[in-house]
Amino acid sequence: MNFRRFPALAMLIAVLALPLPVFSQALPAADERGIPTIAPLLQAVTPAVVNITVIAENRGPGQFAPDPFFPPFFAPQKPQRQVSAGSGVIVDAEKGYVLTNNHVVQGGDQVIVTLKDKRSFEARVLGRDPATDLALLQIPAENLTAIPMGNSEELLVGDFVVAIGNPFGLGQTVTSGIISALGRSGINPEGYEDFIQTDASINPGNSGGALVTFDGKLVGINTAIIAPAGGNVGIGFAIPVNMARAVMNQLIDYGQVRRGLLGVMVQDLTPDIADALGLDVTEGALIARVEPGSPAEAAGLQPGDVVVRLDDETISDAKDLRGHLGVMRPGREFTMEVVRRDGRKTITATVREARKARQVARSRLLSGAVLSPLERGMPGFGQVRGVAVSDVAPGSPAERFGLRKGDVITSVNRMRVQTVEELDRALAQTDGAVAMTIWRHGTTVFLMIRP
Repeated sequence: MNFRRFPALAMLIAVLALPLPVFSQALPAADERGIPTIAPLLQAVTPAVVNITVIAENRGPGQFAPDPFFPPFFAPQKPQRQVSAGSGVIVDAEKGYVLTNNHVVQGGDQVIVTLKDKRSFEARVLGRDPATDLALLQIPAENLTAIPMGNSEELLVGDFVVAIGNPFGLGQTVTSGIISALGRSGINPEGYEDFIQTDASINPGNSGGALVTFDGKLVGINTAIIAPAGGNVGIGFAIPVNMARAVMNQLIDYGQVRRGLLGVMVQDLTPDIADALGLDVTEGALIARVEPGSPAEAAGLQPGDVVVRLDDETISDAKDLRGHLGVMRPGREFTMEVVRRDGRKTITATVREARKARQVARSRLLSGAVLSPLERGMPGFGQVRGVAVSDVAPGSPAERFGLRKGDVITSVNRMRVQTVEELDRALAQTDGAVAMTIWRHGTTVFLMIRP
């Protein structure tokens, strides 16, 4: 055949003649049946994945509590006291530690852990951290199996993984896929996010279950899906095990997470900003502000610095830096590599404990409201003085009286209030109706609260 007359055909034959690429990950090995399988892996790790049942009193009809990540699977029909809420992972067989999601156990009066061998134990909640959506349980059980923890910093897009949990209450189920992306955020903007994205099917009930690599290491705690139709569409998220390990250690030691404060405001570094600042980097966390008197100021950090490394970890953006600092214990000393116009510098800093700002109102009139001092970044800061309403529980007295998240309480019965303590004292001095002045999105609202 004259290939000069058919140049495209000649090119196609040449391409087909090239050797195929060799992929670093191969199919699972074949067993004695000659079938590729990961059954030996699953026999080793599935006993460490548990079902969690939460018992709640007087929750009303339908379900014990709404799941913030998943819509209800069945429509509410009648009051029920017990609902299978999710999954968990045994991470310490000797001490009976079980990691799960905060939203799985939040609001429960009793938590029951059921093992793969059908044994059930009442669990003690050692601590919860809503900011990372993690919780740590402990069960009084023997002969447990734990999954060894891996290193989520070593994951690569394309790594094979399996997700293990209890979807829809069907019982333990295994799905497989790959790591689809790393460092995802935007699922829970108020929390600390660095999600692993996977196409392994994750459905309602998988929350708190295990994401495991093919070498049997736990690399993530399954937590959420994107589900426009209420089911899996191949986009699931897991909390990296390195973050889970740091949170777990603090929950063991303190029963809560004590977060360190550095005292900086950061933003992503874009090529345009880097060019304007005369910097030779395109990734990192740009320091926009350094708080006076903060550990950052004491360490010598300056606005315009770009943090590119924290200890041995590369920092790619503001979310990355915030995530690392968010699980750092107060008093921890660390080093940062920063880029300035005049070169790179290594700076040593020590974080201090962030003061606790959020408080629950003591007065029963505002039961269900979470209150905070009015601080920078909150609605109304710089415009009014008062007490910020950080959250309002649905159906609570505070919501029924008309209080809304984002409100700022400026006075009670004409008494100005600027702290939670002043608000509590003002309410305690009132026996009858309360006239409350509220700043709401730039307007003044008056609420009458009657006992």
